[in-house]
Amino acid sequence: MVASPRPDATDRPRERLRSLGPGALTVAELVAILLGTGTMDVDAEAVARNVLALGDGSLRALAMRPGSEFSGIPGVGPVKAGRVTAALELGRRLAAEGRPAGRLVSCPADVHRWCGPVLRDLAVEEFHVLTLDAQNRITRDLLITRGILNSSLVHPREVFRAAIAEAAASVIVVHNHPSGQPAPSADDRAVTNQLVEAGRLLDVPVYDHVIVGGDQYFSFAEAGLL
Repeated sequence: MVASPRPDATDRPRERLRSLGPGALTVAELVAILLGTGTMDVDAEAVARNVLALGDGSLRALAMRPGSEFSGIPGVGPVKAGRVTAALELGRRLAAEGRPAGRLVSCPADVHRWCGPVLRDLAVEEFHVLTLDAQNRITRDLLITRGILNSSLVHPREVFRAAIAEAAASVIVVHNHPSGQPAPSADDRAVTNQLVEAGRLLDVPVYDHVIVGGDQYFSFAEAGLL
């Protein structure tokens, strides 16, 4: 007969949640509630600490790890790994909801404040287009491509099809470097040149290309490269 995980140890974080509220719980206790159960040898909180160790205790670092890594931890498996991945994605989307459309963009730092919370912790590259109205206010934030690891292919056709559909007066393009280093690559420079030229032809100017790397950013406009 196979023994079940210890219910007393598994239920402790749930009891604290009910009696004290989520703000009183540690990160490990919150993750333990997501996991639900531990193993025959360790409780859910101990398994949660092992999950957090993948990010050295940092949720932001954990969010950058592939979800497949979670399932390799004893006591996790694919179902529980899916719960953790989903919870981290909910946190990212919560950060994105705090960005009301219509925000005025006056400098690259404004773009970073808009995109940084969404892009900085991703494990893959995403390429976004911010469409602007005639007053330089953001009207839409459009995901154009999602890459694998460090590669993300972008064609001007996809970028400007979206911009024209939104009746954009101008655009700012943004993507992230999962490495955390925002310095532009040769490919980044080539794509930027292509987009700027296409924007001139279509009369939808590209005002900037901002690269998010962790808490830092690189602006082509700020660097005088547009």
